[in-house]
Amino acid sequence: MKKIRLSIISILASILMSSCATYTRAGLYPMMYEEKPLSILVMPPINNTTNVEAKELLYTSISKPLIEAGYYVVSPHIAMEFLKAESGYDAERFIEGNISMFGNIFGADAVIFSIVDRWTKVGLGIQTRIKYVMKSTKTNEILFERTCDLYLDLSVDSGSSGILGALIDITASAIMTAATDHIVAARKCNGYIFNDIPRGAYSPEFGLDMETKASEQNSNVTVK
Repeated sequence: MKKIRLSIISILASILMSSCATYTRAGLYPMMYEEKPLSILVMPPINNTTNVEAKELLYTSISKPLIEAGYYVVSPHIAMEFLKAESGYDAERFIEGNISMFGNIFGADAVIFSIVDRWTKVGLGIQTRIKYVMKSTKTNEILFERTCDLYLDLSVDSGSSGILGALIDITASAIMTAATDHIVAARKCNGYIFNDIPRGAYSPEFGLDMETKASEQNSNVTVK
């Protein structure tokens, strides 16, 4: 009986320690600091959902947080035109293969792939599930990888009380959900994901953020 109690205590302690674990950018993404990519090519997202707009919506909002993090991003417009012309629009053809060609063509040190597995309206909000993978064009190694389950809460609280107040809130929330462009969800998800990326050479934090705290690589969050 004593051994059983000790085992239970040991398991609980392990769970507690893992739940309190502290992650750093260098600890999660050491290859980013080793290779120090300067320029990034954003590939068209891989859309595994029935929402046909998800691919375009996500693609148009990935560059901004990367630029803000200190990276040079190949012009999405130029890249898209070239990829379409050269049958490279379907990124799933390249994610598992050798991507050195993109380094030669675009001068990119790394390529960002994104995989959209969920993009739907749920209740009074939008639920997304997106995986991001950054690969080196020099070594083909994964430099950065995160998955985000993000729920964009579009509910409205008018401050009114009672049944009438609840009806007002529900109506206002439904209108906002219907009127809100899905691009907001894409921006929120991209912003959350790349908030933890090690800073690039064009950022004042470059090389100084190794011990900066980072979130887990698989995140489940709700944002307003």
